[in-house]
Amino acid sequence: MEKDLVEYIVKSLVDDPSSVQVNVIEGEKSTILELRVAPDDIGKVIGKHGRIAKAIRTVLQAATAKSGKRTVLEILD
Repeated sequence: MEKDLVEYIVKSLVDDPSSVQVNVIEGEKSTILELRVAPDDIGKVIGKHGRIAKAIRTVLQAATAKSGKRTVLEILD
C-alpha cells in the first residue's frame, strides 16, 4: 500500500514517470521505502528546501499511522 501511494504521488510530479522505482525493505518495527527517479527529476521530488519531500513523508506517515509501524522514505540519487 505504501509503495503504491509513493509511486502514485511521485509519478504525478516527475517528467519521466517510467523511471520511478520504489524498493521496499521490511523490518520488524519499520519499513524503508527507497525511491529512485531520473537524475533530472530529483529536484522536482525534493522541492525547494525539501518541502515536497517533507510533504510526501507527512502523507506517508498519515497513511500508515494505524499499522503502528514506522515508515521511512529515502530518496536515492
